[in-house]
Amino acid sequence: MSDEPQQPNGEHEPRGWDPRDPSAHGSNSGNSGNSADQGGEAGRAKKPGRPKRTGWRRAVPTWRMALGALIVLALLLVGGFIAGYQLVDIPPANASATAQSNVYLYKDGSVIARSGEVNRENVKLAQVPLNVQHAVLAAEDRDFYSERAVDLTAMVRAAWNTLAGKGRQGGSTITQQYVKNYYLGQEQTIIRKIKEFFIAVKLNREEPKNQIFEGYLNTSYFGRNAYGIQAAAQAYYGKDIGDITTAEGAYLASLLNAPSAYDVVVHPQNKAAVLARWNYVLDGMVKEKWLTAGERAAMEFPVPGKVKPSTGLSGQRGYIVQAVEDYLTGNEVIDENTLATGGYRITTTLEKKKQNALVKAVDDNVMSQASAEREADRNVRVGGASIDTGTGRVVAMYGGVDYTKQYVNNATRRDYQVGSTFKPFVFTSAVAGGSTTQDGRLITPNTVYDGTNKRMVQGPNGSTGYAPSNEDDIDYGPITVRMATDKSVNAVYAQMAEDVGPDKVKQTAIDLGIPKNTPDLTPYPSIALGVATASVLDMTEAYATLANHGRHGAYTLVDKVSKGGEDLELPGRSTEQAVSREAADTTTAVLRSVVESGSGIAAQGAGRPAAGKTGTAEEDKAAWFAGYTPDLTTVIAVMGQDPDTGAQKPLYGALGLARINGGGTPAQTWAQYTEAALRGTTVENFDLSLESGAEETVEPTEENSSPGTTGTPSEPSSSTPPSSPSTPWISEPATGGGTEIGGAENGGGDNGDRDRYDFLPGARGTPAPPATPAPPATPAPQSTPAPQGTPAPRQ
Repeated sequence: MSDEPQQPNGEHEPRGWDPRDPSAHGSNSGNSGNSADQGGEAGRAKKPGRPKRTGWRRAVPTWRMALGALIVLALLLVGGFIAGYQLVDIPPANASATAQSNVYLYKDGSVIARSGEVNRENVKLAQVPLNVQHAVLAAEDRDFYSERAVDLTAMVRAAWNTLAGKGRQGGSTITQQYVKNYYLGQEQTIIRKIKEFFIAVKLNREEPKNQIFEGYLNTSYFGRNAYGIQAAAQAYYGKDIGDITTAEGAYLASLLNAPSAYDVVVHPQNKAAVLARWNYVLDGMVKEKWLTAGERAAMEFPVPGKVKPSTGLSGQRGYIVQAVEDYLTGNEVIDENTLATGGYRITTTLEKKKQNALVKAVDDNVMSQASAEREADRNVRVGGASIDTGTGRVVAMYGGVDYTKQYVNNATRRDYQVGSTFKPFVFTSAVAGGSTTQDGRLITPNTVYDGTNKRMVQGPNGSTGYAPSNEDDIDYGPITVRMATDKSVNAVYAQMAEDVGPDKVKQTAIDLGIPKNTPDLTPYPSIALGVATASVLDMTEAYATLANHGRHGAYTLVDKVSKGGEDLELPGRSTEQAVSREAADTTTAVLRSVVESGSGIAAQGAGRPAAGKTGTAEEDKAAWFAGYTPDLTTVIAVMGQDPDTGAQKPLYGALGLARINGGGTPAQTWAQYTEAALRGTTVENFDLSLESGAEETVEPTEENSSPGTTGTPSEPSSSTPPSSPSTPWISEPATGGGTEIGGAENGGGDNGDRDRYDFLPGARGTPAPPATPAPPATPAPQSTPAPQGTPAPRQ
C-alpha cells in the first residue's frame, strides 16, 4: 500500500505540479495547502496599468513634456544668444550718421553758412552743460548710467502698451537708440531689432557710458533739419549748446519724443502737449535730484526762435565758403579731401556789419540800377573786398549777385585787367628805388613828363617802339606826375615804367602783395597800364600795404578752425617793410589828390580822408576803384561777362550808362560802403612821411619836360597835396555817373580814366561844383575829346 496521501478520486498526480486549471478543482478554504498556493500566485501577478487619456486631456502636455520643452527652449535661447553675440559684429558707422556740415561763422560767432546737406556739428560731451545732459536723461532714460544695454522689461511693457491700444511706445534704452542712429537705420524690421539688440549688448561692454551718451546726443534728430544737439541749439535758440539754459535744454530734450510735432512755432496747436512734455522732463529732473524744487518752480517755458530758412550757399554764402576753403587749402592748413569730410567749425575774419554794408552798397549802386529790358545788364558782374589796414583781416567780401546763379567768385578771380589801378605801383617803385627820368631828374610827384598822346616811350638806347594812346587821344603836353595820376595819363606812366625799369616795377608789385604768378604781369612798359589780371582781393592786399606805410602782410581770412573741440594750427601772420615808408606815403599823397580833385572825386562821399585810384580795362570790360582811408582798404570792380558763354564783354550801355568808369559806379559804391562801415568810429587822418621834394610843386612847361632839363621845382608849397587840378573843370553833363580822365592803353590797359566829371555824395550822377581851387597853372594843350561812349583806339 502506498504511503502517499490519496486523492479523493483515488488518482495520482505528479508531485510538485500545479493543476493546469485550478478552477477545475474544488476550493476548500479550510485546506491550508491550497491557501498557501493561492497566496504565492497573487504575489506574482502584475499591477494594473494607468487608464488611457481620453478626450480633451489628450491635448494637455504632461509635466514631463513641459519640463523637457522648457529645457530645450532654454538651450536654444542660450545657444542663439551665444551664436548671435559671436556672429553680429559692431559695424562701421553709417554714412548719414557721420556726415557733418562745415560751419562758417562771422567774427562774432554768428553763422554765415553750412556746407553739406546734413546740418550736424558734433560736440564733446563736456561741451554740453550738465543740466542739459540731465534733461535729456530725464526725458529719455533716467537709469541710463546704472542699467544694462537692453531693458527687457521696458521692451515687453512697451510692446504690451502698444498692443493694448495705448499708442505706439518705445522701450529702447539710450544705448539702443544710439545703435539705431549711428550703426543701423530707422527701418522697423525684425532683423534690425535683432541686430540692434546684440550690438547694444556688445557696445555696452566695449565702450564707456559717457562715449555712448555723447554719440547719442550727436546723432539724434531734433527737427528743423537739425541733427545733433549743437545744431538743435542753433536752430531753435540761435546759440551754441554751451550757452543753452536748463529750461531751453528741457525743451530740446522734449523734442526727441516728437521732433517736428513739438515745434511750437511751426505747430502752435500742439503747445499743450509740448508743455506737458516739458513739465515731465523738469519734474523728472527734480525726482532724480538733478534740479531743486525751487529752481523748477522759477522756470518759464522758453519759446524758441522763428524757423530760419536754410542757410545753404545762396547769396554771398557760397562765395565766402569757396574763398575760405581756398584759403585753408592754399595755406596748407588742411587738405581738400579732409575738409570735405565735414565737422569743422571755421570762424572767419568777416564782420557782419561791414559785410552787410558792402552788399547793400552794391545793391544800391549796381544791382538796383539793372533792368531786365537792357541786354547789356545781363553781363554785369561785381566783385569787392575790404581789409582792415592795420591787421590785414578781410572784413567784407562781395563775390557776385548769388552763388547759386553766378558761381564764379568775382572777388578772387584773376582774369580781368586791373587797368590804371596798377599805376600807383609804378610810382611807388620809382620812389622806393630813387629812380630818375631818362635825363636824370629824380621822380617825385612834381616831376614833369610829356603827356603827348601816342608819345613814343624812350629807353636808354632810344625808341622802344611802344607808343600808347591816352584815352580819347587827348594831348596833355607837359604835366606833373601828380596831375598825370589825377588824369591817368598813359603816355606818362608808360614812360615812367621804362625809366624805373619794368622788372623793378614788377617786383615792387609783388612785394606789395600782387601774386608773382599773376597772369600778364610781364616786365614791359605796358605793365604800367594794368594789363595784368590780378584779383580784387589781390589788389586790396597791395593797396592795404600802401595804406600801412609800406608794411606788407598777407591778408587773413580765418581766425580759428576747430573740430571736436580741438583747434587746427593756422599760419602766423608776419609783416615786413615791403617798400620804404616814404615811398608808400608819397604814393598815398598822390592818391589823395586823385580823390580830392581827380578822377576819384566820387569817393569823397565816404566823408573820410581817403586816397584812391580809378581804372578801366581794355574795351571797358571792367571798371575799378581801389581806395583806402587810414584804417580801411577796399577795392570795387564792375565786370562784363556773357552769362551764357562766359566771354568777357564791354560794359557799354550797362546800367543805362554810356560807359561805366572807375570814377563812376565803382567809386560811388566804395564811398557808400566806406561811410557805412566806419560810421560811428573816430575819423583818422593820414600821417605821412614824404620823400624829399614831394612837398613842392612846379608849373609844367615845354622846357622842363623835355629831355635834358633838370626839372628843378620853381617854388615851394605846403605839405598838403594840391586839392585842385591845374586844368579847368570840364563842364559837360555826366552820362556815366562820373567818368575818369584820359587813359586808353595800347595793348589792353586802361580805357576808363576819361574826361573828369565831379559828383556830390548822394544822388547818382549829380554833378558837383568844384571845390575852390588853388590858382591854376596854364593848362597844357589838349586835343578835342572823342565822343563819349567811343572806345579809345588801340595799336
